[in-house]
Amino acid sequence: MAPMGDVLHLLVILSLLEKGNAKVGDFKAAGATAPGDIIIGGLFSIHEGVEESPNISAPHVSQCVRFNTDGFTQALAMIHAVESANRSPVLTTLGISLGYRIHDSCSDVTTALRASADFTQEPTTDCGGGVNTSNSSSPIMAVIGASSSEISISVARQLNLKLIPQISYASTAIILSDKNRFPAFLRTVSSDLYQTRAMVQLLSDSKWTWVGMITTDGDYGLSALDSFVSQATASGICVAFKEILPNSLTSPDGESAISQAAATLKLNPNVKVVVSFAKPTQMMYLYQKLRGVWSGLGERVWVASDSWSSSNEVLGEMDLPDIGNVVGFSFKRGNLAPFHHYLMNLSDINDVIGNNSFLKEFYSLLNRSDNSRVLSPAEILLHNSFVFNVEMAVSAIAHAVADICSKKDCKTPGTVQPWEVLGALKDSCFELEGKSYCFDKKGDINMGYDVTLWRSVRGVINVHDVVAEYHPINNSFSYTNGNTKNLTDLRDVVSVCSPSCEPGKFKKTAEGQHTCCYECINCTENHYSNYTDMDQCLSCDTKTEWSLEGSSGCTHKTLEFFSWQDGFAVVLLVLAALGIVLVLLVGALFLHHHQTPVVKAAGGPFSQIILLSLVGSFASAVFFVGHPSSLQCKVRQVLFGLSFTLCVSCILVKSLKILLAFQLNPDLKDVLRRLYQPYAIICLCVALQVLTCTLWLVLQSPREKATIFTTTVLAECDEGSQVAFGVMLGYIAVLALVCFACAFKGRKLPQKYNEARFITFSMLLYLMSWVIFVPIYVTTSGKYLPAVEMVVILISNYGILSCHFFPKCYVILFKKEHNTKSAFMKNVYEYSRKGITVSSSVSETSVSQTEDKCISHPYSISSPSFFMSTTPVEPTAPQNCWSVDRNIQSIDTATHCTVVDHGAFFTGQMTRPHCLRRSMSL
Repeated sequence: MAPMGDVLHLLVILSLLEKGNAKVGDFKAAGATAPGDIIIGGLFSIHEGVEESPNISAPHVSQCVRFNTDGFTQALAMIHAVESANRSPVLTTLGISLGYRIHDSCSDVTTALRASADFTQEPTTDCGGGVNTSNSSSPIMAVIGASSSEISISVARQLNLKLIPQISYASTAIILSDKNRFPAFLRTVSSDLYQTRAMVQLLSDSKWTWVGMITTDGDYGLSALDSFVSQATASGICVAFKEILPNSLTSPDGESAISQAAATLKLNPNVKVVVSFAKPTQMMYLYQKLRGVWSGLGERVWVASDSWSSSNEVLGEMDLPDIGNVVGFSFKRGNLAPFHHYLMNLSDINDVIGNNSFLKEFYSLLNRSDNSRVLSPAEILLHNSFVFNVEMAVSAIAHAVADICSKKDCKTPGTVQPWEVLGALKDSCFELEGKSYCFDKKGDINMGYDVTLWRSVRGVINVHDVVAEYHPINNSFSYTNGNTKNLTDLRDVVSVCSPSCEPGKFKKTAEGQHTCCYECINCTENHYSNYTDMDQCLSCDTKTEWSLEGSSGCTHKTLEFFSWQDGFAVVLLVLAALGIVLVLLVGALFLHHHQTPVVKAAGGPFSQIILLSLVGSFASAVFFVGHPSSLQCKVRQVLFGLSFTLCVSCILVKSLKILLAFQLNPDLKDVLRRLYQPYAIICLCVALQVLTCTLWLVLQSPREKATIFTTTVLAECDEGSQVAFGVMLGYIAVLALVCFACAFKGRKLPQKYNEARFITFSMLLYLMSWVIFVPIYVTTSGKYLPAVEMVVILISNYGILSCHFFPKCYVILFKKEHNTKSAFMKNVYEYSRKGITVSSSVSETSVSQTEDKCISHPYSISSPSFFMSTTPVEPTAPQNCWSVDRNIQSIDTATHCTVVDHGAFFTGQMTRPHCLRRSMSL
């Protein structure tokens, strides 16, 4: 590192060199020449521009102004590389050498085209008609240059005429990779496509999405601008502003463009990161302008392109903290030690500078310095980022010439043609410093980039502090020498238009604004965003998911149904199971006592059918619990409908018997007796319900369905046809109503064996429960809706079980003395005696006054159904009318006789001469 005093001397000398002018007549047109078997051309920006000529009236050669040490260093790098190649075994083994003719482009397209005309001229003839073989007229086999893309594009079009290969060491415009338009153009640097891609990747890694862009006018700057903007947009990075600076700052628009760029930067304080493809002098003038008008300059991060990332003149008299942080992209550098040694040995003796007017001018300007201590040329010219790329270009040409000359004699003029050299360059590789390099199909050598971070040490800027390497193949960075922290620290800089939208929100961009400028809006219900900065919220699957406003994810909807684990379901299932157990116990008890009067009075075989149907009805309640399936939905309603229809049909038969028992109209009684067929009635009633259920299942059967709610999914059964469901239940209700009506008439039968009262109460309980069920079922929804019907079924089943069977079980188990024929007859006798006492007064006045014969009106009620019988029973003796059957005894008085014949009993009011006999057969 040079001391501070040396740096000041360097700045003074550079200032003097910038002020130096090269007159057209002072130096040779070809500024540097050297003889050789193969002549290559060189085109370098030895000067920064030409004098302006506002009044041009005729063609003329413009004066070049402001000596450019960078361009001069690159020209020296070519000279050194040619001399090194001539000493290398690649050429010495073939006995050939390279020569050169180097021209100054003066950073001007017109001047560069005048120089390139020398490269394409035909060999001249001397006075004797022979070919002039002097160095100034020898054909050029290849050209190295230029640095500017704009100049390279213009020169390439001229060189294309003779397919003279052109190798640029610094032109990075993307258009130059088009081999249809520039077939002879090659370069030892990467296209700006890769540089802009590397910059975009750096911005993305650092989360800098709101950046500014400054570039120079011309093919290089505009090409880089287009490439950067397109790639940045694709990566979600917005360019807040784009400032284009003219190539020549001495033009009238130059100063205004700098002022406009400075004002734009000041008006965008949120833009903390600026990407620049400008020239070094443009950035120097811009920093000087910003320093005078804005105090926030040092807060920014500047991403520098290869055009100024390694320049010493950018800061001028400013310090690095004045401008902020600079992250530069530069081309990879090789070993510069040999070139540094070459610069140390430069001198201004005549034999050295005789063929190099550029070197003569350099020393001429250097000697004008009045500083007490003059820096050496090496100290002035050492820092240049394109030296290695120039050396690569010379090495590539040397290897291509060696490949050609190994097959032919290259010492004879005209033996080698430029297009042969071009073919050899494209088809072969070359080695430099132990590494092999090849041009790709686009004519580029893509080695990647070094990422440099400017740092100030003791007031001196170290622009060669490489902190990372960019690899274009996988578009990634690798950090070197443990310098990861250096770039990581810069990521604390926030350069965004709007803060990131957290998960649960989405970006809403106003019309006409940049996509990076937005407001964060909460996702609506049933929508979510699970990443930051999402452009829109994603929709939940509303069938199975839901979310609140501002959610970062969807929540699965709770599946609800009348679960087996539900406490209410457990209670109902226990009751159903208990009911089945009770039915089975009652059935077993009735089978064991099937010959007893109580069992016969309960219906005999019909009671077993009723109990069987109750088992099915209790079992149907189980299908109302659990996750419903289509099969389960069908089974539960049909099983209940058929089971309960069978139960009510049997009860209906018992009710009809009661009706027949109390029908005193002989004609109607006879008709009803013939129509009364118990099993046929049961089959008919059940068949009608089977038909209803069959039509229901075939036409529109119950099925599983899912009802979607906000946060839940209700799995339930859709009954299919509500009409069929209503017909099924209504049909059972009609049967129950008929049972109720028929049984109501027999409610005053003997109390201990009274079926009518129990039928009436059970049917009344059934009808009331289902009447309550209907409005509840219609108006209720949710997972407990099946429980409503389940409760009604259990009430109906337990009602029948309690009314029809539990009283009889009580008699069978605990009142065995009442389960005998004698006890039964006694109960009937007491019932009959009560009825006779009430009607005795009426009977006495209506009885015939016959003493010797009894007038008999016989009828019988046959157990267990009290079936009406018209079979006459033989009368007993007219006297006293008192008889005792061999099985059952009964007491008679003079005015009342009871005759029991086997299972039949008769009661009636009689007088001594006449006896009214009612035959009631059990």
